[in-house]
Amino acid sequence: MATPVIAFDIYGTLIDPHGVVVELEQLIGERAREFSRRWRDKQLEYTFRRGLMRQYVDFSICTRQALDYCDTVLGTHLSEADKQRLLQRYASLPAFADVDSGLSALQQAGVRMVAFSNGTAAGVNGLLEQAGIRDRFSDIISVDEIGSYKPDPAVYQHCLARTGAAAASCWLVSANPFDILGAAAVGMPTAWVRRDPGVAFDPWEARPTASIEQLTDLISVVQNHG
Repeated sequence: MATPVIAFDIYGTLIDPHGVVVELEQLIGERAREFSRRWRDKQLEYTFRRGLMRQYVDFSICTRQALDYCDTVLGTHLSEADKQRLLQRYASLPAFADVDSGLSALQQAGVRMVAFSNGTAAGVNGLLEQAGIRDRFSDIISVDEIGSYKPDPAVYQHCLARTGAAAASCWLVSANPFDILGAAAVGMPTAWVRRDPGVAFDPWEARPTASIEQLTDLISVVQNHG
């Protein structure tokens, strides 16, 4: 069997998008978690819309427009300086606690890993650098390179072309069910990282190849798959 490649989603899988809550609490108090959740949901909704409409803009614009939307809907009246502060924090979000050890185990086992994200290559590189994990990845693959968003099949085909891997040998690891379903649709094995116990996987015909609670569980999943 071919040596597997693992393509890691970044936002929500390795990097915590709700790491912005501390800044939000300082700005809007007890509504911070609601704001963060809505911001993330709207950000993804905008990528879905733009992918379907074939009107691509990069991820930072979707993020900014989602921020503006939430500020309006929730009536939080953030200043432009407040918004810039939040966007700067979004560019330096923290990694989840299990990421360093999980990636270390895979690296020590000789597994080839790539970052595969809706974010721009520069944005993802910055996040991985500040989290101290950039050296774990042989490449950063961004949807920006083809001007579409997950779960467009073209995005996953682009990942396969960049890695040079057959679909059956390239894992997609993500905490986002829509991403898992998108990869499965082109024949990639998938591992769903269940970051939020309150989230259910979509009741579609496709299911993850594996479901894990911690990234440290991934190495055994990949090694035992066959």
